[in-house]
Amino acid sequence: MFSNRLVNILIPIISVILGLLSGAFIMLIFGYNPIQGYAALWNGAFGDLYFLGETIRQVTPYILSGLAVAFAFRTGLFNIGVEGQVFMGWLASVWVGVSFEAPMIIHLPLAILAAALAGAAWGFVPGLLKAKLGVHEVIVTIMMNYIALYSANAIVRHVITDNADKTEQVAPTASLGSEWLEQLTYFSRLHYGFVVALFGALIMWFLLNKTVRGFELRSVGFNKDASHYAGMNVSRNIILSMVISGAFAGLAGAMEGIGTFGYYSVKSGFTNIGFDGIAVALLGGNAAIGVIFAAFLFGTLKIGALNMPTQAGVPTELVEIVIALIIFFVASSYMIRWLILRFKKEGK
Repeated sequence: MFSNRLVNILIPIISVILGLLSGAFIMLIFGYNPIQGYAALWNGAFGDLYFLGETIRQVTPYILSGLAVAFAFRTGLFNIGVEGQVFMGWLASVWVGVSFEAPMIIHLPLAILAAALAGAAWGFVPGLLKAKLGVHEVIVTIMMNYIALYSANAIVRHVITDNADKTEQVAPTASLGSEWLEQLTYFSRLHYGFVVALFGALIMWFLLNKTVRGFELRSVGFNKDASHYAGMNVSRNIILSMVISGAFAGLAGAMEGIGTFGYYSVKSGFTNIGFDGIAVALLGGNAAIGVIFAAFLFGTLKIGALNMPTQAGVPTELVEIVIALIIFFVASSYMIRWLILRFKKEGK
């Protein structure tokens, strides 16, 4: 009745439904109308072209940060450092965008490439330590998030600017912004970055599923000893996996740097783009197409939540609870799988 593939698809869908139902129950407990609350959320995400543009704009970095986490997961690694790699990619893309002028055909690709390389370089360090010294990547990547945060702040204040809190606006030739898309969506901040994000998902799918290198990366993730016995270079593949994961995260930063904002400002804390990418990857089953759909859900919840206090009187924090519940049910997928399989047996 249910194939394994169908079960894998049903688990995140059921998790989302259970999360939304639990959120509705919590609204009722605290005296809010869940129908009005979710209607306000929907209108806040898709009520008109402006909200739709903002939703897609929010989805864009989530796709790439989700791909970064998912790629590492698929190759047996847990990249908690996506947030720091986002900072590095954001800073690098803006740095290229403000440092010189060039034709767009050169300037824009160079800014995007700089972001990918900066994120990759930030992923190289934990990959190297993991491969050569056996240092767990979770610990290293967590610490490197803070190094990235404060290093980027110092570079902005003392290298790119003269003790300013933010950089200049990137040159138009290095911007992903589009007047046509802005006018189409009532002057939202939608930009061409969503094309880059979708192309990134295609690259991840092709690399992992259609190339020899992707097979090696997945093989090392499944079993290092067997891969080594088969003649694969385990250390090289571990490093490469973290480098590619970091490159995706760096691109997520570029979506903010040369897309949404057009500058880098000194930050007092994390943006959570990288940490939300963990949830996106989990909900998407660490598959490229799943990450796209999960990022779309998270972008919808984040943008739609902004409309809930004004239209329904529901605090935006409730959406964070709903997201946490969805992740809880995804993390408890073995329970959902057990119920599905039990239903399958009773149906025979």
